[in-house]
Amino acid sequence: MKRLIASYVASFARWICRSLHSLVVPQASLAGCAARVASLVCRKLRLLVCRSLRFASLPQASLASLSQVSLAGFVVLLLLVLDGATASAQEVICHRGYWDTEGSAQNSIRSLIKADSIGAWGSEFDVWMTADGVLVVNHDETFEGITIETAKWKQLKNMRLKNGEALPTLEQMLECGKSLKTRLIVEMKPHTKREQELEAARKIVKMVKEMGLEERVEYITFSYQGMKNLKELAPDGTPVYYLNGELSPSQLVELGVAGIDYSIGVMRDHPQWIDEAHSLGMKVNVWTVNSDRDMEWCINYGVDFITTNAPERLQNMLEP
Repeated sequence: MKRLIASYVASFARWICRSLHSLVVPQASLAGCAARVASLVCRKLRLLVCRSLRFASLPQASLASLSQVSLAGFVVLLLLVLDGATASAQEVICHRGYWDTEGSAQNSIRSLIKADSIGAWGSEFDVWMTADGVLVVNHDETFEGITIETAKWKQLKNMRLKNGEALPTLEQMLECGKSLKTRLIVEMKPHTKREQELEAARKIVKMVKEMGLEERVEYITFSYQGMKNLKELAPDGTPVYYLNGELSPSQLVELGVAGIDYSIGVMRDHPQWIDEAHSLGMKVNVWTVNSDRDMEWCINYGVDFITTNAPERLQNMLEP
């Protein structure tokens, strides 16, 4: 019951934030708006609480009587019901690690260590599989002009990142992660051949298990089939998210994934998906959120995770 009402109060808070975010009221009109704002707030609170109690199967007579409760009465009711309940914090995920800092580089071991050093909740990195079955960490399908999924590891192992590190393997990244606290967000890249992608999923999940990191790893992918493969192969309860952006939360919930993980552009086009996902018990991550304006939008809309190239700036914005 408490969680249910908390969910609707959170929705109400997001509604207020969204309304105020775009509201421009002349100073002279503020006094005249007060009564209307109070009335709107009262009506919204009544709707949210009545809806919550209806789900709790309260008698209709009791629901009808709530329509006469004053705004002050609703505030007292909510404080009593929510006493001890806490809102979940929004979390920061470093996109390709924390790379935009001295001595680091995208998808490097250093970027993972730096993400952990600033207390980021998670650090994301991208994984391909070579033609001879080695799992390699890199964002693009090519590195120094060599296509990773068709190359052999010997063609890549001596190549260097911009910070001088060797191109890392997944094994090296996970080994480093074992001594850190940040969660490891593993993005499996879509492979051209379905069989190779399935084998990549198998190898990734197996390696995570062998490293003892199953409780700290989450999976994301743009591949619809890859998402289904990871969901099937990973232990029950392992968070798996879909990145592509064309499916609504109600479509994804049937597949058992943890939530939606969509670009800021997609989410601005479909802001209703945030409340829809939350109502279905799903989480919401938005990427890649770099401008102050987009960060504020995500914070106001109450998304669960924000993936960014500027994690420290976002952390400062999230501080109370």
